[in-house]
Amino acid sequence: MSVVAAETAEVVLSSGWFLENAFIIPIIPAVAFALIIFFGKRMPMKGSEFGIASMVGALVMSVGAGYQWIQRVNGAPEEAYIEPIIRTWTWWQNGGIPLGIGQHIDGLSIVILIVVAFISTLVQIYSTEYLHGDRRYTHFFASLTLFSAGMLNMVVAENMIQLILGWELMGLCSFMLIGHWWEDGANSRAALKAFFTTRTGDIGLLVGTSVLYFAANDWTQKTLGVSGFSIRGLSAWALSGEPSSTAITVGAVALFIAAIGKSGQFPLHTWLPDAMAGPTPVSSLLHSSTMVVAGVFLVARIFPVFYEGMNIYGSNVNFIIVIGAITIVIAAALAFVQTDIKKVLAYSTVSQLGYMMMGLGAGAWLPAVFHIFTHAFFKACLFLAAGSISHSASHHSFDMKKDMGGLRKFMPITFGTWIVSTLALAGVFPFSGFFSKDEIIDNVGYAGYTIFMWVGLLGAFMTAAYMTRATYLTFFGAPRGAAAGEHHDEHDAHGHDAHDDHDAHANHDAHAAHDAHGHDAHASHGPRESGPLITIPLIILATLAMGSGLLNAVPFGSEWENFKKWIEPRGQVVSVTGIDHSAGSHGESRVIQPEARVTPGSESDCGKKASTDGVCYAPQLKHAKFKWSK
Repeated sequence: MSVVAAETAEVVLSSGWFLENAFIIPIIPAVAFALIIFFGKRMPMKGSEFGIASMVGALVMSVGAGYQWIQRVNGAPEEAYIEPIIRTWTWWQNGGIPLGIGQHIDGLSIVILIVVAFISTLVQIYSTEYLHGDRRYTHFFASLTLFSAGMLNMVVAENMIQLILGWELMGLCSFMLIGHWWEDGANSRAALKAFFTTRTGDIGLLVGTSVLYFAANDWTQKTLGVSGFSIRGLSAWALSGEPSSTAITVGAVALFIAAIGKSGQFPLHTWLPDAMAGPTPVSSLLHSSTMVVAGVFLVARIFPVFYEGMNIYGSNVNFIIVIGAITIVIAAALAFVQTDIKKVLAYSTVSQLGYMMMGLGAGAWLPAVFHIFTHAFFKACLFLAAGSISHSASHHSFDMKKDMGGLRKFMPITFGTWIVSTLALAGVFPFSGFFSKDEIIDNVGYAGYTIFMWVGLLGAFMTAAYMTRATYLTFFGAPRGAAAGEHHDEHDAHGHDAHDDHDAHANHDAHAAHDAHGHDAHASHGPRESGPLITIPLIILATLAMGSGLLNAVPFGSEWENFKKWIEPRGQVVSVTGIDHSAGSHGESRVIQPEARVTPGSESDCGKKASTDGVCYAPQLKHAKFKWSK
């Protein structure tokens, strides 16, 4: 492939302090973790004030970076390349290989940073009430804060080594949080299952990173002056025509094993429902914006590697779309047969992550990322609503058939926020899920994957059906069991979640544990609405579940597609000699290149949607044809 520098005027784009120093964002909660460990138990709020303050600080910095990124995009010509903000420092050198640490901030980083920091803040506030009186209260907030720090570090990572550090930190924290009430053997077993299942996938992350480094390093050093660990370098290399089919396929498959393990995709989905053993705030954060989203984020971050490496030889089908489609249907079917409300939501998360993977496999990068964004709000709201029910109405039980029913009369705020989030999850117009999930299905169909489009439609119908069932069993009909005022140790029968009552497992005295945690009033007063520390986060999340879809309301016209304008890579199509996967031969293709520096040439229209022949990965964009420019 020839490298040709086109003559073009340079456009100086604005950045700003928040963008240039976004690497500080994960450091803030990491420092708070240390403060909680050393001083938490001596503080008036037992360390939770450090956690909340750190997440507010991370949110302020993330929003500041987001504002400056929007200014950067708005100040550029329509088809100009929006260069990411990349800063690196050499951490150490080993065998002549420099290992660096730094930041890689672009539209994808910005949206995930804001989502993680925002939901982490609400979950921490919610937890002050939900975990009030817990004997490991300080330990919980330390682990929760470090958990968020791990995800934030992964999002800002400049290279794969730094990304792996954040990835593994989340795995460690999830083990501690899922097993928070370890006195119950079921909780300990669930934590171990989650840890070892995701570790199985993590072997793929290490193998894939190593394979890609040794395959790409020479090219990235000579062409871009960056290491083969560099996220920017790997993306550029994948599209350069240089990779051997063996190297990029082995590397992509190994990394995808890690992605399906972390994001609970078939066949490594079995750990995710068991992760409900942790306190409900953990379930909310884990399922909405942190750990399970990490696998999808990995695919989106180095998208060219997966798109070039995962195509099934002799066809236009990318293996990612197959795994996503299978996961959608299997998880939705399993959600139908659950009686535990949290497990219904857990399988729902698995299914929705399948939509994101299916979108990425079809080349619908933007709709998949937008679904990460909208899904975070309504899924966090649903889990926190389930926690509100267990906390104030069902004596810590999550069994919809035995201990719920008729709760809409007692918990109007929880009921209202649940309904809004359920409609968003089901993709009902005009709620947010309609504008993200349905856009994935639309893109998949337009790209020519008709069978997978029908799978997506089937999954949407199944989603509406199992959420209708869960809503009816929880909020309608006559109150049953604990919801009817029958105080019993149903949580012991469940075994999967002590839910503020873990002392009952240690002391074998449920009522004493309730008194110790300040929940004895529940027995005498029956179901009632939760307090403001629980309901206010629910209202905020439900509001976003209703309105966040308008950021990319494609059916309303291009003036409503701000998310696409601000987040999707643009002006980055490159002319390369690539591989025509359908014919098994070499040919000319134009593909989106998320990180490599390019300069514009003649105009070309990739069409409205993602194509199936490798011509254009990004949907709904008019691109220029580009040639490489270092």
